[in-house]
Amino acid sequence: MPDFLIKDAAGKELKLASLKGQPVLINLWATWCAPCVAELPALNRLAETRGQGLKIVTVSQDMAKLDAVAPFLKAKAPLLEPWLDPDGEWSTFFETTILPTSIYYDAQGQEVWRYIGPREWDNDKAAALLAETVQ
Repeated sequence: MPDFLIKDAAGKELKLASLKGQPVLINLWATWCAPCVAELPALNRLAETRGQGLKIVTVSQDMAKLDAVAPFLKAKAPLLEPWLDPDGEWSTFFETTILPTSIYYDAQGQEVWRYIGPREWDNDKAAALLAETVQ
C-alpha cells in the first residue's frame, strides 16, 4: 500500500499506511464524473453493510471548488469521507486516467485487484470480489 498522506478540505489528515491491518478499497472519483456519481450510493451501501471489516477511502480527483466536495459527497453518500487529491497524484501513482477507478488492498497492504469504471458494489459479483479478505 502506498504511503500517501491525504487531507480533506478542513485539513483532517489520513496516512494511508496507517490502515494496514484491514482490507482497504480506494475509490478515485470526481464530482464532475457522471459514472462516479452514479456509483456513490452503492459505495455508501457497501460502507453501511461491510464497513466494520472494510475501509473505503474515496479520493476526489477534483482540481477546483474543493470546498464543494464534502457537501456533494455527504448528499450522495453520507457514510464516505471526502478525501482530496487536487494535484492528481493518486491517478498518476495508480497509472489511470479513467474515473472511477477502484483499487483493493488486503489487510497486509498488498494490492489484490483494480477495477476501472463504475460498479454496483452491493451485489453478488462485488461480494465475490471482496470475499477473500473481508470478514
